[in-house]
Amino acid sequence: MSRISVRGFAVASATAVTTVGAVVGVAAGGTPAADDNNFEAAAADTTLLADIPAGQQAQVQTASLTQQADAQASAADASAKKSAEESARIQAAKDAKSKKQAAEDRIEAERKAAAEKKKEKDEAERASRSSVRDASSFSAQGSYSVADVQAMARQMVPADQFQCFSNIVNHESTWNYRATNPSSGAYGLMQALPGSKMSSAGADWQTNPATQIKWGLSYMDGRYGSPCGAWSFWQANNWY
Repeated sequence: MSRISVRGFAVASATAVTTVGAVVGVAAGGTPAADDNNFEAAAADTTLLADIPAGQQAQVQTASLTQQADAQASAADASAKKSAEESARIQAAKDAKSKKQAAEDRIEAERKAAAEKKKEKDEAERASRSSVRDASSFSAQGSYSVADVQAMARQMVPADQFQCFSNIVNHESTWNYRATNPSSGAYGLMQALPGSKMSSAGADWQTNPATQIKWGLSYMDGRYGSPCGAWSFWQANNWY
């Protein structure tokens, strides 16, 4: 049986591995391996093993090349996995940043919308108040019908508060500006107790519904913030 020296096998193997390494290196973006002379020199420096039978040389060489290829493939897989994980991490960070920015933009948009809505509401209320008439702008009459009193109230009470104001007056006096409670002495549209409280709005509080309306608005605004605030309290307590 013919034999081949380990040195000869090392040279042959190195040559074959050089070919494989060149292919792998080029695919991976590397540089080709050194020439055969370098491998031969390296093989000369290795410890000599027992001679390998010629019949087993091809198997040993194939196993060596396979092992080299597997190692290269494992390294490539590890590199690709690491690259994919890094790309996923970067993308996740970008997505988180985008979501945070979107949430901040939404909150800011909602804040601006709320501020704009409040501004519009305030302007509407100011416009409503500026359009109301003062009690002194009505000419005095000897008597007033319910329709007269309601018409005066509509001109004096802000439009967005009129229904609440009307609900209270309707429950307290049914729009009778001379209504008197025989038990308590409460008087007028709002059933002020005592009725003389309304003198702060005008000396004619007993006979002028406009004066009573003026006093009633001042009382509701001062104590409850608005006629609607007063009406909410009235609903819960049956008085205000």
